[in-house]
Amino acid sequence: MTERIIIFDTTLRDGEQSPGASMNTSEKLRLATQLEKLGVDVLEAGFPAASEGDFEAVSRIAGHLKRTEVTALCRTAKNDIDKAWGAIQHAAFPRIHTFIATSDIHLKYKLKMNREEVLKAAIEAVTYARSLTDRVEFSSEDGSRSDRDFLCRIFEAAIEAGATTVNLPDTVGYAIPEEFAELVRYVMAHTPNIHKAVLSVHCHNDLGLATANTLAAISAGARQAEVTINGIGERAGNTSLEEVVMALHTRPNFLAFTSNIQTEFIYPTSRLVSMITGIPVQPNKAVVGANAFAHEAGIHQDGVLKNPMTYEIMKPETIGLNMNKLVLGKHSGRHALRSHLKDMGYDLSDEELQLIFTKFKDLADKKKHVVDEDLEALIAEGILQSHDVFALDYLHVTSGNTVLPMASIRMMIQGRPVQGAEYGNGPIDAVYQAIAKLTGTNSELLRFSINALTGGTDAQGEVTVRLRENGLEAMGRGADPDVITASAKAFINGLNRLEYLKAHPLTPME
Repeated sequence: MTERIIIFDTTLRDGEQSPGASMNTSEKLRLATQLEKLGVDVLEAGFPAASEGDFEAVSRIAGHLKRTEVTALCRTAKNDIDKAWGAIQHAAFPRIHTFIATSDIHLKYKLKMNREEVLKAAIEAVTYARSLTDRVEFSSEDGSRSDRDFLCRIFEAAIEAGATTVNLPDTVGYAIPEEFAELVRYVMAHTPNIHKAVLSVHCHNDLGLATANTLAAISAGARQAEVTINGIGERAGNTSLEEVVMALHTRPNFLAFTSNIQTEFIYPTSRLVSMITGIPVQPNKAVVGANAFAHEAGIHQDGVLKNPMTYEIMKPETIGLNMNKLVLGKHSGRHALRSHLKDMGYDLSDEELQLIFTKFKDLADKKKHVVDEDLEALIAEGILQSHDVFALDYLHVTSGNTVLPMASIRMMIQGRPVQGAEYGNGPIDAVYQAIAKLTGTNSELLRFSINALTGGTDAQGEVTVRLRENGLEAMGRGADPDVITASAKAFINGLNRLEYLKAHPLTPME
C-alpha cells in the first residue's frame, strides 16, 4: 500500500519571514483559505507571541478553517505556549508547535545553555503543550548540525512527554542529500519510541538543496514535509511545496508516496502568494515559473507538437495552468467573469465580484483583450489591498525632454482626501516625491523593477518595489496599462505594508 506524506505548509509563518514579505490579517486569511482548498494537511498560521497582529491573524485563521490542522509556533516558554494555544484553541484541529535549538553552536552562543538544560526545557514545554491539546510537534532547531545521539535522546524524551510529531530541521541549509538521509535513518534506528510519532523534516535552500534533502529524507523514513509555496522564506527560502508534491506525483515508480494535495490548485496558489507578498516568481522556477512549460528551441518545439511528453514530464493542466486561456473583453458579462475567476481558483462574494467587475470593465475599455494575468492584478488591487491606509485617487504627470518633470497627485489617507505636486529628475521620481510628501513618509527605495504582464503594446505594466524605513522592509506591487500609474500603485502598496509593520511590531526574540 502506498504511504501518504503529510504536507505541512509554513508559507504564513516561515514564508512571511522573507525580507519584505509581510502580510496583513485579511491577506493571511485569504491565503489560508486557498491553502485549505489546495489540500495541505497542516497549516502553520504564524508565531502568536511575535506580535498582536500575528496573534489576531492566527486566531482568525484557526476559527475559519474546517478541514486543515492549524498550528502555531512557539518557543519552549510557558508564555509562548499560552499565546499559541490562545490563538488556536478554537480551531477544528489545533496543533502546538514548540521548538528549541539543539546544536552545540546554538547552545553556546545563542541559548547559553548546556544539553541537560535544553533537554529539561523541551520536556517541560511538550508536557505542558500536551496538557492543552493531543496534537503537539517538537522541533530541534539546527538539527542537521546537532550531535546525532543528543538528537535521538531529545526526540525520545519529547515523544515520551507527548509529542506526536518530531521535526528535524536543516535550519541553515547546510545538509547534503546523502548525508541528510543517513541522519534520518540514524534517528529512526536509534530513537526507541520513534514509532509513536511522525518524523518530519524542514529544509532551507541555502545551497539550493532543500527539495533534494526533503525527498532524500522521505525515502529514508520521514513522513511529514514542511514546505512553502514558491519556496519563499528566510534567506534563500524553504523547500518548495510544488516541487516536492510534483516530484511525488511524477515519479511514483521511484517515490512510492502520495499526498492530499489537489495539484490543479498549485498554480493559482502560487500566483496568489506572489500577488500578496509582492515577490515575483523567477521565470525558470521549477513547476510554476513562466518558462516551466515554454519551449523555444526548434527541436523541442517540433517534439512537443508531435507529442508533448517528448519534452514535458508534466501536463500544465495538472497544476492548474490552463494553456487554452479564455480571453475576456468589454462585452463579457458578470456571469462569465465569475465563472472564469472560479476556474482560476477565486471564489468571490457578490460584493467582491461587483468590485472586480467594475474594474474589469474599466480595463476592458483600455485594452482589447483581458487575460488571466490582468484579472489577477485586478484582484490584488481590488480585494487584497482593500483596507489600506493610503490610496491613489488621481495622478497627472508632465514630462519630456524639454520640461522639468512634475507630478500632481490626489490621495486618500484614512479616507481623507489630500493633494499636492512635486518636481523630480524624471516622471516616476516626481510621483514618488509627491507621494512621500503627502504621506509624511521617509522610506528608502531599495529596488525597482518593471515588466509587462502579457505581450502586446497594450499590456499592463507590473511594477515591484522594495522599501526600507526605520529598519523595516516591505515589498510593494502595482499594475496598470500606464507604467507611471503602476509605479505609483506599487509605491503606495509598499508604504501600506510598512504602515502595517509599524502598527504590528514584532516582539524581540531571544
